[in-house]
Amino acid sequence: MAPSFRERLVWDAATGEVRDGAVRYMLIRPDALMTAFSALPEDACRAVLESFRKSIVTHGAKSAAKYQAQLTASDPSLLALVATTAPQLGWGIWRLTPEPDGFELQVDNSPFAQGFGPSARPVCTPILGMLEAVSGLMGTPMALTEVACAATGAACCRFQARRR
Repeated sequence: MAPSFRERLVWDAATGEVRDGAVRYMLIRPDALMTAFSALPEDACRAVLESFRKSIVTHGAKSAAKYQAQLTASDPSLLALVATTAPQLGWGIWRLTPEPDGFELQVDNSPFAQGFGPSARPVCTPILGMLEAVSGLMGTPMALTEVACAATGAACCRFQARRR
């Protein structure tokens, strides 16, 4: 099996960079990021979260394609690989449950929900974006929904993916 995401990271103090090959990463507190969104008026917040989702679709697809290129016949599926990489990125613990027409994803300790704080609606749009990116690479377009969010008081965040 290929090295894990964490094993591939290069922490370069001389340049102030964290890299996985040519892709640069950075550490940021979830509350610093998500509180910036939660402080916006509701319409603007909704628009920014949707823009964040779209950005993750674009850039997450690039990362997922890199993961996919490294998969061998004995490796897990791309979706399973992304789920095992998520905790290494600080995106919480992802648990996939296959269903006849798709899958359900449970995310414990979502940094997006935790960082946003209490909300009247789900806020984990980056996770939706990553699921959309992966389903596109797998050639299985999915209808994706965040059905529960810890920011709304749920015990965890839950997502449903149904084949279109």
